[in-house]
Amino acid sequence: MSKVTHLDDSVFKFLKNLKGNNNRDWFAKNKPKYLAANEHFKALADEINQGMQKQDNIEKMKLYRIYRDVRFSKNKDPYKNSFSGGFSRATKALRGGYYFHLQPGGKSMVGGGFWQPEAADLKRIRQEIASDAAPLREILNSPDFKKHFGKLEGQQLKTAPKGFPKDHPDIDLLRYKSFIVTKYFTDEEVIARGFAQEVLKYFKATGPFFDYMSEVLTTDLNGVSTLE
Repeated sequence: MSKVTHLDDSVFKFLKNLKGNNNRDWFAKNKPKYLAANEHFKALADEINQGMQKQDNIEKMKLYRIYRDVRFSKNKDPYKNSFSGGFSRATKALRGGYYFHLQPGGKSMVGGGFWQPEAADLKRIRQEIASDAAPLREILNSPDFKKHFGKLEGQQLKTAPKGFPKDHPDIDLLRYKSFIVTKYFTDEEVIARGFAQEVLKYFKATGPFFDYMSEVLTTDLNGVSTLE
């Protein structure tokens, strides 16, 4: 397959048909179409991966299966209506992860950040924010961040986290349970030539945010490294 810079429209056509026929009989009959769509998605993912290897220290790329785990879900559809994958960063010094999700209907997106960090990491982030939120606010308020992502996203508590006052001046940041950035794309943007470079551009824009979080999560409140 030649170099793939965008998603072929046939992939979205398959996913749209799958949405209206999400059952094993239909999927079995249309298995060749799935295999073709999946191969094209993997080719696009490989193109993005090559770019990521150049702009960050990536440990691995993971592509998620289209088959859903329905054991504990009310939704018993056996298949996802999307293709998705992610990148994990290498070494303990580099924190944060990347995610990309391709789904028709304007639901395609790229994102990155810290989704439901473990308790110790979340506590450390909140400690840093409570001590001095200015560096993080500078990043979030920068023209480049606003241009690419608009604002910080993620689940939030309705009140102050345990151990932090409700009237803390940075309570809006302290309430976050996840720290995520996202960018959505129209179907037309995804199937347009150069989409892979657009994905890489938005992933690269996470740099200052990831650098800040990586430093926080690898040092104590005194700025001393916690890495062995």
